[in-house]
Amino acid sequence: MRILLIHADSMSFEVKKKAIKSAQDLKEKTGHAAEALVVFMASEKPDETNPRSVVEKTADEIKKVFANVGAETIVLYPYAHLSDNLSKPQVAEKIIDDLYLKLSGEYSVTKAPFGWYKSFHVECKGHPLSELSRTIRPDDAGKEGVKESEALKTEDKLKSRWYVLDTGGKLTDADKFDFTNHKSLKKFVDYEISKVRAVDQEPPHVTLMRAHEIADYEPGSDPGNMRWYPKGSLIKRLLEESVSSRVGKMGGMQVETPLMYDYEHPHLSKYLNRFPARQYVVKSGDKEFFLRFAACFGQYLMKHDMTISYKNLPLKLYELSHYSFRREQRGELVGLRRLRAFTMPDMHTLVVDMKQAKGEFLSQYKASMEWMEGLGLPYEVGIRFVKDFYYQNEDFAKELVALIGRPVLIEMWDERPFYFVMKFEFNFIDALNKASALSTVQIDIENPERFEITYTGEDGRKKTPLMLHASISGSIDRNVYALLEKAHMDQAAGKKACFPLWLSPAQVRVVPLSEKFLDFALGIAEKIDAAGIRCDIDDRTESMGKKVREAEKEWVPYIIVAGEEEEKTGLLSVRVRETGEQEKMAIDELAKEIAKKTKGFPFKPLPLPKLLSKRARFV
Repeated sequence: MRILLIHADSMSFEVKKKAIKSAQDLKEKTGHAAEALVVFMASEKPDETNPRSVVEKTADEIKKVFANVGAETIVLYPYAHLSDNLSKPQVAEKIIDDLYLKLSGEYSVTKAPFGWYKSFHVECKGHPLSELSRTIRPDDAGKEGVKESEALKTEDKLKSRWYVLDTGGKLTDADKFDFTNHKSLKKFVDYEISKVRAVDQEPPHVTLMRAHEIADYEPGSDPGNMRWYPKGSLIKRLLEESVSSRVGKMGGMQVETPLMYDYEHPHLSKYLNRFPARQYVVKSGDKEFFLRFAACFGQYLMKHDMTISYKNLPLKLYELSHYSFRREQRGELVGLRRLRAFTMPDMHTLVVDMKQAKGEFLSQYKASMEWMEGLGLPYEVGIRFVKDFYYQNEDFAKELVALIGRPVLIEMWDERPFYFVMKFEFNFIDALNKASALSTVQIDIENPERFEITYTGEDGRKKTPLMLHASISGSIDRNVYALLEKAHMDQAAGKKACFPLWLSPAQVRVVPLSEKFLDFALGIAEKIDAAGIRCDIDDRTESMGKKVREAEKEWVPYIIVAGEEEEKTGLLSVRVRETGEQEKMAIDELAKEIAKKTKGFPFKPLPLPKLLSKRARFV
């Protein structure tokens, strides 16, 4: 059972028409409730194994939230869109009817009819507990279909406390912190506390990813598996090369490992239940395999087989996993923000002890800061601790906040729910106020022992190291999402939308005034190409105004007009997107300016035909 609980000033609905043949008989076509806890509900396949258990657990959860928010009435509203793994209609109908009977003896309850299309209007109160989502699993649920780890079930029930740690080292309850000068942090805190991950409208980057021919949905695959067009593939590859280069300079040794693993492997089966992810299942003969949801598994097994000395530590293995798979919930899948197949740069570092672990954590934290700032992405920081570990390392937490130079969100667990004692995430806040984790590092105190990873100490004895999990960039796909969302927000604020110059598919566009200047334009482009700059030519028979407008719409950083005056003087008329200015400069001046701005970043050639007239459209 999936439920979304909204504490609302009011909720009203009106029945429109049947959605299924077996729709319930109507008693009332409309409903209204004030000061209500609205419970949107979707019954799922596992609920069929024990509907009674689902009713009991759902009722308990509703009662708890009802008491916490101080609502006056309850609205039960069937809402199939919360899940893509729905139970049979008759099971769903019985569950909601039984739930109504169970609750109506104690509370004022309104039940929307099952099996009908309905319009509805909800006025959400907007406090941190006014939007909550829950996953209810029946006791002894069947094991068919999507595999869920024990950690994922634990995460649904996880209780934590939320604080804000400021640059002065003061820890304040999140609901008591003054967010007056920290609007973005407030959005992040509200998002994290509400735990509502589903998206009810299309985020702006989806329009942009299609308009710019970056990526698109793939109807021939499972949702959350995307197709990437040449421009998008270029941006991805440049990001991958950049983060891989950074990790290499940090001492990461690049490896490759398989995409799928045996469910029955003695080490892996235990780890699966400590990682909060839904897995894809692959059957081969009578055996079941799972598609990896991170590059952990292969690296763990590789380290298990290695001969490691204390002299080798810290030891870092790195994989750019072009394909990691998590069977995320359907309602959370939208655009590039959350995918079921994604690219994740994954580094695992073995260390001697906690002192060395914190040193590496700090180094990787700084590298992640550099990554985010290099992309020009604003971010908010979340650091999560087991409570005891926080208070044993409070000065370390304060050092991390001081480096950022602004308050951060702190989440604390009374007990350790997963394999790590602390982690950080740098979160991008998008146009819909949804937070998405990018860079992240965790300190793992379980898996080296579980996978029997050892090293030989100075005394010649076998010892068990600690391990850090790091993704300096986070998912590459999500980086592209963040860049597009930021571009949209820049536009909304009256600024010029753009990609970072080193990621722009075309860095320079040459626009000849007429066909007779095409050879001149080709000569310009040849010289710019020789300088290691991506340059294309708009040779189409369109007006100059239209060509320039389209180059602007494509966010081309530099637009060169090639005409008679430019040919005579050797000085180019260059429209600079960043400043909005028209400048006169020689080719070598332009090349030097671009080289200065892209220094230290990787380069790849133009991903499309140089002449725009030769290009097919992907969208």
